[in-house]
Amino acid sequence: MKYSQNGEQYHIGLKEGDVGKYVILPGDPKRCKKIAEYFDNAQLMADRREYTTYTGYLNGEKVTVTSTGIGGPSASIALEELVKIGAKKFIRVGTCGGIDINVKGGDLVIATGAVRMEGTSKEYAPIEFPAVADLEITNALIEASKNLNHTHHAGIVQCKDSFYGQHSPEKSPVSYELINKWEAWKRLGCKASEMESAALFVVGSALGVKVGSVFLTVANQEREKQNLENPVIHDTDMAIKTAIEALKILIEKDKNQE
Repeated sequence: MKYSQNGEQYHIGLKEGDVGKYVILPGDPKRCKKIAEYFDNAQLMADRREYTTYTGYLNGEKVTVTSTGIGGPSASIALEELVKIGAKKFIRVGTCGGIDINVKGGDLVIATGAVRMEGTSKEYAPIEFPAVADLEITNALIEASKNLNHTHHAGIVQCKDSFYGQHSPEKSPVSYELINKWEAWKRLGCKASEMESAALFVVGSALGVKVGSVFLTVANQEREKQNLENPVIHDTDMAIKTAIEALKILIEKDKNQE
């Protein structure tokens, strides 16, 4: 059964030619306009459900920002439909909560891989298959963070489907599992917790496209538990600037290879 009409994708409302090869993926639709302000000649292409899209240019190359909403299901739909109309390289930009005690509010976290404690990726790959970020995009994000002289941490993030399962696990009937696994993620050195990367990395692998992620750390509940300094930061501008800088690095590299 086809879910597009005249080439227009069912959920995101876009067709071939509407998007660039390079796409930034925030969760919040309201963040798209802010990101698009870094593009040249940005235009609103579609605004449907949780999916808002602007397309413009960076260094002469067509680029796009499309919001995904919250969580793996809606993020995977956006990725699937964007790939169908020509997008190939993706940077997820969002927020996270720190797990590693060294990750402070305001720091950036760049995911090298993700714990698949969510449901979406299981419909694309067996659980034994790892959710791994694309190396080229990850390296570009690390280079961009260094260029902008911002504190960043690269490593594994934990992905879940329940926001409040992280923040109020004791209220859940399966608190025994949530609390014990959280302890495991800490011991294993997970940097932070968020909700989309595991699905995006696995779906990207299934579709043969490249996906990376960068997050603003809002706060760190483990630092709060230990009565350590725990700034709460909501301004995502540095994460956005890092993604923009990374896209410029990727564009320049691709042009040189061509």
